[in-house]
Parts: sequence; C-alpha cells; structure tokens
Amino acid sequence: MPLSSRPLLAALLLASLASPVRAHFQEILPSDDVLPDGGAVTLDLAFTHPFEGGPAMEMARPAAVGVLAQGTRTDLSDALEETATGWRLGHRLEEPGAAVFYVTPEPYWEPAEGKFIVHHAKVVVDAYASGEGWDATVGLPVEIRPLTRPTGLWTGNLFTGVVTKAGAPVPHAEVEVEFVNTAGISAPNAAYITQVLRADANGTFSYAIPFDGWWGFAALIEADAPMLSPEGAEVPVEEGALIWVRTRKAGE
Repeated sequence: MPLSSRPLLAALLLASLASPVRAHFQEILPSDDVLPDGGAVTLDLAFTHPFEGGPAMEMARPAAVGVLAQGTRTDLSDALEETATGWRLGHRLEEPGAAVFYVTPEPYWEPAEGKFIVHHAKVVVDAYASGEGWDATVGLPVEIRPLTRPTGLWTGNLFTGVVTKAGAPVPHAEVEVEFVNTAGISAPNAAYITQVLRADANGTFSYAIPFDGWWGFAALIEADAPMLSPEGAEVPVEEGALIWVRTRKAGE
C-alpha cells in the first residue's frame, strides 16, 4: 500500500469506530396504556431510533398485525393506514381486560450490519383499568413475557420480563433498552442512548425506569435460518422480541 494512502485509511477506520451503528426499534405505541372507560385506542407503528427521534426507516406494510384479547387473536391488517413515518391503526376495546397489540414487520435489510432485521413488537393496553390478563403471550417466534404488569407503572418502577423463543426462556439474551425521547433529554455521549443488559440463565431481566414516558425493551436473537441478501449471499437474521411500557411520574 502506498504510504500516502495510509493516513486516509486510518482516518476512515477511526471514523467507523467512532460511529457505532445505532439501535433500531420497531415501535407500536398506543394513544394510552390504560383506558379507564374502555373505548377507542390509536396505535402508531414505526421502525426508528426512539431516543434520537429518528430517522424513521422505510417500513413496508406489516406481515402481521393484530390484538390478543380475552384469549382470542384478531387480525387488524384491514385497519392499517399508511403515514409519513410508518403505519397507524385504530381499534375499540369494549370489554374489560388487557389487550395485547402486536406487529411482525416484513424483514428489513440493513446493509451497514449485513443482516436482515425482523422485530416482533407488542404493547399491552388495559381496558377499564381491569389489571387482568396482562401477562398473556401472543405466541410470537420470540417474545418477552412480562413479570411486572406493563400498565399503570410509576417512573422508577422496576420492570422485569423473560425473554422467550418458541415459548422457552433464552438464557443470557442481550436486551437493548431505549426511551422515546419526546422530552428532549440530552445524552452525555452515545453510550447513554441505548441501555444494554443481559438476561440471567433463566432468561429473566430487570430494569429500573428513570424517566416518565414510553420505553422499549428489545431482546435480540439470531434466527435459526439465514436469508438471502439483495446480492444473493446468505446472511443472518436478527429476530427481536420487543415490548413497550409507559411510566408516569407522581402527580401527573
């Protein structure tokens, strides 16, 4: 290699090390987590970087979207409406109990990481503040089963869940945590944007939530089967098990 090229190569290498790939999160955020009188709820779906407020990646029409309530799964694909940043749907909850809304997007090709990303995301909305049914699982390929009720949380509460794959706990799964930063909180540096923890040998993790608002927990697991990249090469698939929870500060 010519000596004149070495400084440029070094600079490019340092730039790549200083610019880590930001975490992607599949959002499914309802207008509220508790409906004291039941009724209508609106959910916004986007594939984005929550803490930084974007950018929103292009999100194809979801492969599946629905709700689990009173033990019954209902397909909500017909309710989807495209927005500037993703998709939106509305639904009415007429009976008391937890409704688990979920989405499985089409695989997203991330060339910077050389892999496809499929995040199975869910959120619980409690109709009539019943406090019942909040730990029901949808049966997604990878899923977080909450051990803490994911509705009616105060800021500072400890949220605990179990990472599962095909219904079985995933030992030592890595979990990324991000805040939907509508409050405009400044991170001291990039290390604060995405919190990272690891589940224990039983797939269980806990996180003390420091701010009020929406928080996403994403357990990242490599899929058993690869996919073909746009260039035709076999590449890994990142399956994410996501759950969203909201906290409120006292007096709000």
